[in-house]
Amino acid sequence: MITIKEAKTKKELTDYIKFPFSLYKDNPYWVPPIIADELESFDKTKNPAFDNAEAYFYMAYKDNKIVGRITAIINWSEVNNQHKRKVRFGWFDVIDDIEVTKALLEKVYELGRQNNLEHVEGPMGFSNLDKVGVLTEGYDQMGTMITWYNNPYYVTHFEQLGFQVEKEYIESVFPFSNVKPEFFLKAQELIKKRYGLKSLTFTKTKDIMPHVDKMFDLFNESYAKLASFVAISDVQKEYFKKKYISFINPEYIKFVVDKDDKLIAFSIVMPSFSEALQKAKGKLFPFGFLHLLKARKKSKDVVFYLIGVHPDYQNKGVTAIIFDEYYKTFSEKGIQTCIRTPELAENTAIHLLWKNFDPKIHCQRKTYLKYL
Repeated sequence: MITIKEAKTKKELTDYIKFPFSLYKDNPYWVPPIIADELESFDKTKNPAFDNAEAYFYMAYKDNKIVGRITAIINWSEVNNQHKRKVRFGWFDVIDDIEVTKALLEKVYELGRQNNLEHVEGPMGFSNLDKVGVLTEGYDQMGTMITWYNNPYYVTHFEQLGFQVEKEYIESVFPFSNVKPEFFLKAQELIKKRYGLKSLTFTKTKDIMPHVDKMFDLFNESYAKLASFVAISDVQKEYFKKKYISFINPEYIKFVVDKDDKLIAFSIVMPSFSEALQKAKGKLFPFGFLHLLKARKKSKDVVFYLIGVHPDYQNKGVTAIIFDEYYKTFSEKGIQTCIRTPELAENTAIHLLWKNFDPKIHCQRKTYLKYL
């Protein structure tokens, strides 16, 4: 018999977070989160995502043992502002038992029907800066700290339960040796002169902070046309600024401004923390933070997290300026591998940015939809 229980207390939420640790205990490709960080993300008094969203955390039990988990989410900004009558689900993990999957998803359907919503989609988080998609290819590839890993049978479960593919994402990788400066060196000089642009680079986090709000504004503006996009609120900007910006190497954040110092492009890259997180095993103490600090300073792999260009400057080659700055930084640090995080397969503009680097798709993921 399968029993579903909502996780509410800190202990219950900790059990919820720890379930994948047992499910993927012997999997060399799964990257565990930091438990304390996940707890904070699920804390309705700390995560501003809950200002515009509601979420419920469910665990499935069989023979008094946890066998699955799921989060049911309504992003009210999406429902009310974009008129998408959708209930989301995320943080989905389950043993290979379709009855468990069915029981967990039923809680998501219930939430949707209670609020007169029309369809369910997932896996996805509260907002566009959360993890997204179920892995459909690349089960033998190391995950990143900003992607979910899953077993192949997840896809089979969704298909058997009548879900259809809604969005497709690709992830790719290329060796830094593929980056040839002749593709952007002269171009970036011409573009700077033509449009009166200049690059901003940093060595100290405190020098980045005055620009961060403008960066998030530009993020909202540059991605606004994507069908799946929900803008980041002012409160969320403050939260992400405090939580993440100080954690990112300042030299890995690049800005481009116009002659009036208006921000027109940005990019954020992070060192790969995957192996460090595996060693930390979900805990910062006593030694987990040391593994993360070492990766921050010495990782030879980097993850391209975000890139945004103002609509007025898209298709004008502005990214050549950003690539030139990264080429200098990566050469100095001895970077070996560049990894791209999930990008919508339909976003051809972003894929064209990388064509000269000959990236290889190594992972694919999808979100699935079902009408209620």
